[in-house]
Amino acid sequence: MDEKHCCVQLLVNPSRGLVDEQFVILVQNTSPCSQLTLHSLHQCDDGHSWDAFAHYMSDAAGNVNVSKDCSLGGTYCGIEPMGLLWSLRPVPGSKPGLRMRKKNVELPMVVTVSVYQGHRKEGFADQVPLASVVVERWYMAPGVHRIPVTEGGLTATLFLPTGPGPFPAVLDLWGGGGQLVEYRAALLASHGIAALALDYLTAKIIKKTGKMVNFQYIETAYKYLQEHPQILGSRIAMLGLSFGTSVTFRMAVYSEVMKLRCAVCISGSHMQPVDQDMDEILISHNEKVVNIRTEENHIIMRDMYLPISNDPLKKVDVGRLQCPVMLIVGEDDQNMAAQESAHDVKEMMERAGNSHLLTVLSYPDAGHLIEPPYSPHVRSSKFKPVGTNETMMALWGGEPVAHSRAQEDSWKKMLVFLKEILYGGSRRGIMPFSNL
Repeated sequence: MDEKHCCVQLLVNPSRGLVDEQFVILVQNTSPCSQLTLHSLHQCDDGHSWDAFAHYMSDAAGNVNVSKDCSLGGTYCGIEPMGLLWSLRPVPGSKPGLRMRKKNVELPMVVTVSVYQGHRKEGFADQVPLASVVVERWYMAPGVHRIPVTEGGLTATLFLPTGPGPFPAVLDLWGGGGQLVEYRAALLASHGIAALALDYLTAKIIKKTGKMVNFQYIETAYKYLQEHPQILGSRIAMLGLSFGTSVTFRMAVYSEVMKLRCAVCISGSHMQPVDQDMDEILISHNEKVVNIRTEENHIIMRDMYLPISNDPLKKVDVGRLQCPVMLIVGEDDQNMAAQESAHDVKEMMERAGNSHLLTVLSYPDAGHLIEPPYSPHVRSSKFKPVGTNETMMALWGGEPVAHSRAQEDSWKKMLVFLKEILYGGSRRGIMPFSNL
């Protein structure tokens, strides 16, 4: 390594920030017009390693600015300030079907960013980088409180923003894989909205009793928020992804207990037998899933919801919605018929005269797993639906660049939507802040 390379500088600013915060990566003091490879490496909480890389040419002054310069190849191309995060993929040789999910939100996502001489595609562990920087990306901002919740038989975690409160809140539900998933709720609290992450499919009370919870369990979680001294009980929203969207629609329309200020439904459907409880819906769903396969032995679930039924007993009557609702849709969703469902929701609400409450964000070539910004896209991964003993390879859909754009755009607009409605305005008659 010559003297010039000994002085190469790699700067990442901020080196410590929230996961949805953009950073700036600068390489300085390299040889003018030289080939360089930027590489990122992250080890998940489950021990699996993910990496990304991109090829750059330094300018006449020997510098690279990832926010302004074009990647010539690698796991992404073009000008992508956050490409070294959203294009992370399991390192070569990893077992198939991995998905990156943060399990311990009290620790940061640690990413090592390095710069190498030349345009490299592999063997990064065997090479000495010109420079490296360790970057921390957090879901919990300083001062956010994480509180495990067991009252009323709940399996949940409450995240309270920094400050005295009281705060508006979001009841946060994930999908059919169950488990207590905290990272989205932690990030919401980092933006000033209290959030209760709820496990409603694999909760401890289910293991204790051997019985699936019913929809009253969701109402128990709502009442916990409503009665909490640091929560504004009249300003509670609900957020669901996938099967969590089905539950959100159900509770927003039919619950006599829950008076939601607004709701956000991601990659889901209003299609469900409205005369059945949660356990019956899951059993019916799982009986259909086990018979669906592609040639690659992937599970494509979207066709289970098609065609959209005209039977009023097989879908939530969204014409009765009385609070603003945002639908976030990936048009290449292979797990749910989210786009077709959104069209039907719109038509039903137009007929009922409440379409002014509806906001639809629809993204071409985005898949099912629309998560917080810069989360790596996985087109398929291993998935074990609650109530089955079989681990499947689920096809989620989406193309990496388009999916990344959808995650970044929808997150920003969702935060605006939630803050505008939860911090101000009335429950009824609020005009949607955006329609795409």
